[in-house]
Amino acid sequence: MATIVVHVMPKPEILDPQGKAVGAALPRLGFDQFAEVRQGKRFELTVDGEVTDEVLAKAREAAETMLSNPVIEDVVSVAVEES
Repeated sequence: MATIVVHVMPKPEILDPQGKAVGAALPRLGFDQFAEVRQGKRFELTVDGEVTDEVLAKAREAAETMLSNPVIEDVVSVAVEES
């Protein structure tokens, strides 16, 4: 079995309240090296068998049409994760 990983992030112009909350908490916990935090989503799609170009294309299509909201989110990456 193989895993295809999809990363989705809010578009830069979209407010990210979860990222802001984490960003505000980090310095209080001693992590003051970071200027900004954005929180996204990670999806893991398990594939029975080999990941062909066709399967990867279908994963990209699913990412663009179902796993993300194209109005407010960007699909950042769709890649096979090596195990």
